[in-house]
Amino acid sequence: MSRHSTRTPTPSLPLRLASLVLRTVHAALTSLVLALLACGPVPAHVGFVMDGNRRYARVRGRAVSRGHEAGFESLKRTLQLCLRLNIRVVSVYAFSIENFSRPKDEVDALMELAKRSLLGLATAGDFLDAHGVRVKCVGRQDLLSADVRDALREVEEKTRHNVGGVLNVCGPYTSRDEITTAVRDTLEAIDGGALDVSDIMSDRIFANLETSRAAAAVSAAGGKLDILVRTSDVKRLSDFMMWQAAEDTQIHFVKTYWPEFGLSDMLPILLGWQQKIWLQRLGSQRGENT
Repeated sequence: MSRHSTRTPTPSLPLRLASLVLRTVHAALTSLVLALLACGPVPAHVGFVMDGNRRYARVRGRAVSRGHEAGFESLKRTLQLCLRLNIRVVSVYAFSIENFSRPKDEVDALMELAKRSLLGLATAGDFLDAHGVRVKCVGRQDLLSADVRDALREVEEKTRHNVGGVLNVCGPYTSRDEITTAVRDTLEAIDGGALDVSDIMSDRIFANLETSRAAAAVSAAGGKLDILVRTSDVKRLSDFMMWQAAEDTQIHFVKTYWPEFGLSDMLPILLGWQQKIWLQRLGSQRGENT
C-alpha cells in the first residue's frame, strides 16, 4: 500500500526569489508613497470606528474571536502607517458601552483579547518607543473586570514617558458618557474653588474631554478630529467622538472590513484631506490679496 505524504511542498528557489523581490518592491513603493504624503499637510488627529470584525470572520466560516484577532493585527498596521506619516493623535473605537448587550461568550472573548492585545502593546516597546507613542485608555474602566483594568494600567504606565504621539483606545466608551464626565469634572472644579461659574465655556468643557486631555500632551491641535473613518460600509457614527467630529471633520465610510483595512484604503482618504487643506490655504491667500 502506497503512503501519501501530507507535507506541504516547499516552494522552488525561483518562486522564493520572486516572492522576495515582490516584497522588497512593495516595501520600497510603500515607503516612497508615505514619504511623498508626508511632504504635504498631515492631519493632527485621525479616528477609526473599527467595524466589520464579526462579518469578516463569518464570511470566511471562522469563529468571531478570530475576526477580532485579525482586527487587532489591522490596528497595529494602521497605527504604524499613521506614525510613519507623523499623525500624532490616533483614536480608535475599541468597545462601546452598548456592546455589553452582546452574547456573554462573545463579550468574554473580546475582553480576553483586549487584555492580551493591550499587554502585547505594552511589551512592544520598540514599536511604540520608536515613535514616542503613549497609550491612553478612555472610557468606563469601572465596567471592566479587574484583570483587564490591570492590563490597561500596565500599558499606560509602560508608555507614559512617551510624548511623540498618543493612541486613544476608547472602550468601554460612548461620546455621551465622555461629555457627561467632562461636565461633571468641570462642576467638581467649581465646587472645589478651582473655577468660577463664569469660567464655564464650551471650550473649557471640550478641553476636559478625556480624549482632549490625552491629545493635549502631544499636540496643541489634537483635540478635534481631522479625519474620521468607519469601515465595513456602515454609515453611522454610533456615538463615537460626536463633539470632536462636529466641525470641519472629513468623514469617510469605506466598504472594507476592518481586518482588511490598509494603505490602499487610507491613501485616497489622505489625498482628499490634503486637497481640501490646499484649497483652503489657496482661498485664504486670495482673500488676503484682495
